[in-house]
Amino acid sequence: MSTILDRLADVIESRKPANGGDPATSYTSKLFAKGDDAILKKIGEEATETVMAAKDARAGADSGKVLYEVADLWFHTLVLLAQFDLKPQQVLDELARREGVSGIEEKASRKESLE
Repeated sequence: MSTILDRLADVIESRKPANGGDPATSYTSKLFAKGDDAILKKIGEEATETVMAAKDARAGADSGKVLYEVADLWFHTLVLLAQFDLKPQQVLDELARREGVSGIEEKASRKESLE
């Protein structure tokens, strides 16, 4: 599964203006050029569209729209990771770390580490 994420992350990284990406010809480069707020706004939009697609699917609409919107959400999340020089593998590693840990316990451990 991570092969496609790694390939996509490499393409996204290449779209950074610092790596030669051109905002005039690349949507991803344009997002990077606009900065964090533009990327975050796009993630918010895509998250909302994902929620709406899921609600529509629950009401009988085509569930394929959920896949389409989740793909958009994941893509924009990968752009955010690249903005902060993070890799998809780091997310996978974090998920692996949490595997077998109760969500309640994991959340409590985050709260304790903040105190």
